Parts: sequence; C-alpha cells; structure tokens
Amino acid sequence: MQVKKIAGFDRIFYFRKKTFLGLLILFGAYPFLVSNYYIDIGFFFGIYALLGLSLNIVLGEVGLFDLGHAGFYAIGAYTTAILNTKCGIPIFILLPVSALAAALFAYMVCSPIIHLRGDYLCIVTIGMGEIVRLALINNPLDLTGGPNGVFGIDFPSVGNIFVIDSSIEYYFLIWVAVALSIYGLSRLQQSRIGRAWNCIREDEVAAKANGIDVRYYKLLAFVLGAALAGVAGNIYASKLMCVSPESFTFWESCLMFCIVLIGGMGSIPGVLIGAAAISLFPEIFRPFAMYRMLVFGGAMILMMVFRPGGIWPRKRGISGK
Repeated sequence: MQVKKIAGFDRIFYFRKKTFLGLLILFGAYPFLVSNYYIDIGFFFGIYALLGLSLNIVLGEVGLFDLGHAGFYAIGAYTTAILNTKCGIPIFILLPVSALAAALFAYMVCSPIIHLRGDYLCIVTIGMGEIVRLALINNPLDLTGGPNGVFGIDFPSVGNIFVIDSSIEYYFLIWVAVALSIYGLSRLQQSRIGRAWNCIREDEVAAKANGIDVRYYKLLAFVLGAALAGVAGNIYASKLMCVSPESFTFWESCLMFCIVLIGGMGSIPGVLIGAAAISLFPEIFRPFAMYRMLVFGGAMILMMVFRPGGIWPRKRGISGK
C-alpha cells in the first residue's frame, strides 16, 4: 500500500512539473509571437495578477473585506512618480521604496480600524480608498498634479548599461515580479504565519483562545498586501510614464475583489485565473464593451450560485496547501 502511495505521488509531481515547464515555455515564447498590442495585454494581465495576489493575502488568507485596495496601489504609483520626477531617483531604487511607503500607509490607516469585522470593515476601507483618490485630485503641497496627475516618469534602468523601454522588457519585468511573489506567498502559506491567518479566517474567537495575536496577524496581512500593491504601482507608473487619479478609482478595487472571488479565495492559481478573466476577456470581447458591467455582474451571480469557492478553490489541509 505504501509503495502505491509513493508511486501515485510521483506521478502527480511529474504531472505538475511538466505543467509548470509547459506554462513557463508558453509565457516565455508569447511576446515573440505576437504584436506589441498583445504584449501590452499580457503586461496588464501581470499587473492584475500581482494586484490580485496582494489582495488575496487580506481577503483570501485572513478573510478581511478590503474594498479600498486601490488606495495602496495609488500610494506606490505616486511615490514612484513624485520621487522620480522631483528628485530624479531611479525607478529600480524606488521599487522597495514604493512597497515601504504603501506598507507604512497601510499600517497607519489600518491600525485604528483593524478590530472591525465584516461589512463595517468593508465600508471603512471603501472610504479609505476614496480619501486617497480625492487627496490626489486636490493636489496636496503641489505634489500630485491634481486631476492631471504626474507626467515624465523615467524608464527603469541601471545606469546607462541596462534600460527597460520596450513592451517585451516590461512584459518580462512584471512576470518576474509575479513569479517571485507567487514563490514567496506559497512559502508563506505553509509557514506559521499562513496557518495563523487561516485560523483567524475560520474562527477568530477560537484563534484568540489558542494564543494567536489576532490584531498583529490581521495588521501584518494588510501591510504585506499593501507592499505588494505598491510594487505593482511602481511598475505600472514606469510603464505608462504618467499617473493620474482616474487609474485608482473604486472600480479598480472592485476588479481586484472580483479577481479573488472568481478565482478562489486563498488560491494562488485561482488568482491567476481570476486576473485572466478580468484582464483578457474584455479585450477578447471588445465589440461588446458596453455590456461589460452586465457580464461581470452575471458572472459573479453564477459563481456565487454554482461555485461559491471560486473556479480553482484552495484545499486547506494540515500542511496548509
């Protein structure tokens, strides 16, 4: 019996390895087989995948309703834009700076509200995201450019030796960031932190009774999720070479929420599927763009009725997988 179990495990591992290698070859060859327009679609697929992974930490792992996640995305993008255009700091150096700025902002605004649950937390996060957007429009200290935003952002570069300035290079940049994030988050899921998050998600009272510092782990989820959204904001700002408040509306937070719900809460493959649904399908069905809201609404209703766990739900077991 033990031999059969090991053999079965080997077959599953071999299948997963072949699938991973096939996807890796597909993603690597894709930008060399299509035009720049479709390469840019692949880039924005990566942006939404990274944003979905960032929200998945808060919503999927801990079960906290965050409908203001675009605010953290905006902080990362505007930190990059302002420091690059005003101070001339290179984009690559601003990558960790943007993540840190978004994480610090999340810590400051979430500390007073982290005790809220369910709908109350959801409403407060909506207000937080809108406050960020309105602040950017009001142009505090003449830094954000008001409704027009900030223009003239540089390309990512390492001196004059290496410069990312083409669609293909941006495509690989975002997907390297997504791959590193997937690796880090998959390891985090199997760690003590990931198990604590899942305990809080399933039963907060029981988690607290077992000695888990609920406030600390909730706040940690917001901080890590915001940091990852800040990284997405950095790459997005450098790609477009400009940022404006129109890119960080409540609708963007809703799209991130849909990515996690459609794909599967807590599921990394599910987030990628959800990001594909949000970013690729509108391009495929562009002639029916006027019905976009109707399609999204109908898809959400069908998902909640027939597959409430998402397209690829996460199997939570003892190992955390």
